[in-house]
Amino acid sequence: MRGPHNLLRLIRTGATFERTGAMAQVLEAMNAPPRLRVALRVLAWPFRWLGLKGDPALPPATRALTALGPAYIKFGQTLATRPDVVGTEMAEQLRYLQDKLPPFSMAEAHATVAEELGLSVEEVFSEFSEPVAAASIAQVHKARLASNGQKVAVKILRPGVERAFQTDIDAFYFAASMIEALLPQTRRLRPADVIAHFDATVQGELDLRLESASAAEFADNTANDDGFAVPRPVWGLSGRRMMTLDWAEGVPMSDRAAVDALGVDKSAIGTRVLQLFLRHALRDGLFHGDLHQGNLKITPDGTLVALDFGIMGRIDEYTRRVYAEILFGFIRRDYRRVAEVHFEAGYVPPDRDIDEFARALRSVGEPIFGMDATQISMARLLAYLFEVTERFGMETRTELILLQRTMVVVEGVARSLDPRINIWKVAGPVVEEYISENIGPRAVTRDLLRTARVLSRFGPRLPQLVENALIAQSQPDQGAGSGRGGGPLLWLAVGGALFAAGVVLGTLI
Repeated sequence: MRGPHNLLRLIRTGATFERTGAMAQVLEAMNAPPRLRVALRVLAWPFRWLGLKGDPALPPATRALTALGPAYIKFGQTLATRPDVVGTEMAEQLRYLQDKLPPFSMAEAHATVAEELGLSVEEVFSEFSEPVAAASIAQVHKARLASNGQKVAVKILRPGVERAFQTDIDAFYFAASMIEALLPQTRRLRPADVIAHFDATVQGELDLRLESASAAEFADNTANDDGFAVPRPVWGLSGRRMMTLDWAEGVPMSDRAAVDALGVDKSAIGTRVLQLFLRHALRDGLFHGDLHQGNLKITPDGTLVALDFGIMGRIDEYTRRVYAEILFGFIRRDYRRVAEVHFEAGYVPPDRDIDEFARALRSVGEPIFGMDATQISMARLLAYLFEVTERFGMETRTELILLQRTMVVVEGVARSLDPRINIWKVAGPVVEEYISENIGPRAVTRDLLRTARVLSRFGPRLPQLVENALIAQSQPDQGAGSGRGGGPLLWLAVGGALFAAGVVLGTLI
């Protein structure tokens, strides 16, 4: 239900932030303008009594987000990876949201297993531990199979989490519609489409059968990636509300002391996190969409182990090429080419000035190069990028939302390991490798061969298509069409040429 009753939910959100003390903390951490701070606090204060109390033992921001529910916790998990945006102190506090939330009871966990498998926990597992990690959607238990003694991880959804998410998302839809109605200039950002994208992502995360499929596909894609591992699902012991995977040994990346005790090269691991993310996105078109510290482990030999495959991103081949060319242009500081790619892909309206857009991109990119990463304010950079997109009428690209969000998260994870890491230098080798293989003469040849393969499959239908075109052209009421479409001879010539090309090239592939 996305009606006006959601206004109460949004008021309660602001009231909860004010009541818990999170409003002042968040605005201070994000360096919000003084006028905005005063306006938000004045608006929220009269409704303070409506706010949720939360757990007084938690820091203000963490207390507010956990009280508000799973969708808000997801947002906090993202902020936990960005100390450059919210400050080191708040980022440390928000890491609690990644895997240290209060667990639900063992009785509820046992009941879910029995409901999904039709067998009791004791019949399936010889060992079944207390929760070893608990996040916004599910918790994880360490277990051992009764059949063969294999160690596994059992992930179980929180009771009622589906309804809780739907409540939050309905309020987000209402907020988006209000924003579009009251602030028409924000429509280019497509708030409703952004929420719809988030909604679809969350719905996929709430069905663990889909997560099992994602884990299996991701494991296949990355099987040959050095220093990276993905646990595989145990299909016979997985369902909609629970899933079973191979147990992954290692130290949680969120445990800084344990990571330090391993003695691994944290700078090298930070580089690997960034490069693997880019390689998965560009090479495979399938990437982990929630790659924060709580979803990563490090083994004693420095291998990265990915966990939690509820949010996976996909990008088609054309978008991958566009994204790679944009990154490559920034890396080479060829802002004119970056601008051209934006126009060619339709990301910028064609009536805008390409030279002015290139100049604006230069003003974004140049301050990054030659500057120590610790000196770069990501908050200021994002604010300026927003100004640029607004000035040139760029609409939000919903197909890139998850990619862009994950890029921000992954950079934050890498910086937590090496504060001086420079994303552009690290990305260079991966992007150059992709460009060399997918843009240029070899890529054109491969595209043509792929087109020929498709045409060869449709070859038997081409004669009928030509005959239908001839019959249609011969009708008196459509005679004028010969001049409009080039006539039946053109249809015959094109069809014959395509068919011949498809058959000849198809036999060579």
